[in-house]
Amino acid sequence: MGKNSSIIASARKAFHEALVSSGVLSLSKDGVASNADGSNAPSRVLASVMAKRLGAKVAKKLPAQSSGSLFEAAVCDFLQATFPKLQHLRPGDWNIFNLGNRAETHTASFAQYSHLSYLAEVMRREKQLSTVLGNDYMVAPDIVVSRALCSDAEINAPAKFVDATISTKADLRAANGGLPLLHASISAKWTMRSDRAQNSRTEALNLIRNRKGHLPHIVVVTGEPLPSRLASLALGTGDLDCVYHFALYELLDAVHEYGTNGREDIIEQLEMLVQGKRLKDISDLPLDLSC
Repeated sequence: MGKNSSIIASARKAFHEALVSSGVLSLSKDGVASNADGSNAPSRVLASVMAKRLGAKVAKKLPAQSSGSLFEAAVCDFLQATFPKLQHLRPGDWNIFNLGNRAETHTASFAQYSHLSYLAEVMRREKQLSTVLGNDYMVAPDIVVSRALCSDAEINAPAKFVDATISTKADLRAANGGLPLLHASISAKWTMRSDRAQNSRTEALNLIRNRKGHLPHIVVVTGEPLPSRLASLALGTGDLDCVYHFALYELLDAVHEYGTNGREDIIEQLEMLVQGKRLKDISDLPLDLSC
């Protein structure tokens, strides 16, 4: 990539290089990529083509938990390198962080979901209530983007918009003593096996149902190579904003190459997701978060 490459293009390249250098994206001695389902022929072929184009090396496959954690970290690094630089499109004091295993941080840490802390406290005292409601209402996303609150000096910089008598409940105003605003909840799934797609949908629906205030962006970033599995999560509307692929351009090339061998159905399925705006490349995410 040349010296005149855009900020997002350079960050995308660095993102892929990080996945390769950390061992998340690798090839076995037999040429099977680390994000492939070894028992599925289309998955093996598509993942291998992508991995080779992204410069993957032959290495021992990492444990699933390690791959997942490193993938989350790489996605977080990519967003930190791009979205905050788009201040001209979406000004604000942004914080992007990977929650990982930090159980103390969850949706109740943000303004739209702060009331859930009270609910959790009530349920700790009333065990019978806990058995009825469960704990699905409390979501801990993989990655969050939050906006810090604005001081009155910031709000009144161009002109005096607020004073002590008005706007006393506005979430954005720091003087009202609220919590940061959750701007985006991002689920990072290196692959999509078993029930992972439905887990992401469940988290999304809980974010939608339990909010007080505006709905944050709710997205999934994945490295899954198989279009049918991507479709199981991406199809439909109402829960997720969109699914973002870690290397959509490379996947499209791989699918068109593979589809020439009598698997035009795979081409059609992937293009349906792309043309229907249900699947995008990770490079689209910083701009979409700026909407």
